[in-house]
Amino acid sequence: MSVESNLGANQMNIRVHTPKANRLKHFQLMDGIIIALLSIFTLLIIYPFYNTILVSLVPQNDYIRSPLMLIPNKIEFNSYEFVFDSPILLRSMRTSALLMLVGTAYNMFLTVLFSYAMTKPLPGRRLFRFLMVFTMYFGGGLVPYYLLIKALDLMNTFSVMFLPSVISVTYMLIISNSMNNIPAELSESAQIDGAGEMRILFQIILPLSLPILATFTLYYGVERWNEWYSAMLFVSTIELWPLQYTLRKIISDANFVSTQAMTGEFRPPTYAEGVKMACIVVTVFPLMAVYPFLQRYFLTGLTAGAVKG
Repeated sequence: MSVESNLGANQMNIRVHTPKANRLKHFQLMDGIIIALLSIFTLLIIYPFYNTILVSLVPQNDYIRSPLMLIPNKIEFNSYEFVFDSPILLRSMRTSALLMLVGTAYNMFLTVLFSYAMTKPLPGRRLFRFLMVFTMYFGGGLVPYYLLIKALDLMNTFSVMFLPSVISVTYMLIISNSMNNIPAELSESAQIDGAGEMRILFQIILPLSLPILATFTLYYGVERWNEWYSAMLFVSTIELWPLQYTLRKIISDANFVSTQAMTGEFRPPTYAEGVKMACIVVTVFPLMAVYPFLQRYFLTGLTAGAVKG
């Protein structure tokens, strides 16, 4: 019996190690080419971010001599000092931060309520769902939208940048489908114990939907942080400009970085490209700081409501 067991073990070892040897031979041919191509593709993606950081740190003369540099000869923080000393940029950062906090809470609260309502057998539910989906494909146009905002007296107000964008229909549909996949017995048992709809929502449904809620909270947060279009259309007061719209003004007009509105005082021409890149780094950094903490929710959150149960 021991001889047969040894023969069987040797046969298993041969079966296990033979494919591995074949994979190593195959790796030298195709996998090496694939890894090389993916490495080049990765460098093409990473280098623009790396170059943006370098341009924001090097002196203007170094940038003029070598716009596509790899290793800086000298590092200075004049562009960042200019950014953080600029009254309009500091106001814009505060406006965008407040817009992200208030707008994200507003959007998520209404999205969750509407998503939960769509899971209930309410009269006219299909009609409301159809009307919501209809708005994804058809709209009144920019002119009626502008006239509506003007009629509601929202021109030159902070709320115009988040109040009209109530919910995202796509996010609502995905969250609603995810809530439909939660066993109905949980809600029924809570109703038997005397729980109301709001208690069921906040104590049962939401804790079970945490991954998908975290995912779309980040999505809404990114949208509110990147808000500039509504400011361009409806906000003419510089004090209410969000950071992205101020950054757009800087990028579109290199002389804007030297104006009195930017610095609070008249000053000689500034290294415009360095200021632009410093603004981009400052704009992207908060999102890059938050993303790693929510990354683990992404796959679970996006697939939770992808298929209707």
